[in-house]
Amino acid sequence: MGTGPYGSRLIFDLIGGHFEGNRLRGKILPSGGDWLLIDTEGVGHLDVRCILKTDDGALIYVQYCGVLLMNEKVNSALAQGGATEYGDSYFMAQPRYETGDARYKWLNRIIAIAEGRLAPSAVEYQVFELLHGS
Repeated sequence: MGTGPYGSRLIFDLIGGHFEGNRLRGKILPSGGDWLLIDTEGVGHLDVRCILKTDDGALIYVQYCGVLLMNEKVNSALAQGGATEYGDSYFMAQPRYETGDARYKWLNRIIAIAEGRLAPSAVEYQVFELLHGS
């Protein structure tokens, strides 16, 4: 979309992928996208929405906002189709989940955080649920 009053807006279509964790696994459906805004200070503001389909058929809507510091390692990886490692840049997100499937309703009420890294033609996240300390 180009440069606007808040910075440069880049829109990426999600083409699919997969996810795996201790309590769920499945595919990221080829729908949704990232409406990334890179501000005048070189900070990328993530605005991502997608649909997950678990291996047992549940559909889960995911929306997350986050921050990606567009430093030298990130810019180089993007320009050359390369990768970064976790910790190479400040790349954090807060996913929120929504599902009507009774098996996964616990996702509707959790707080999660994620750390990202770039892979060739992809993005990878480590996602963590915040737990109460009692």
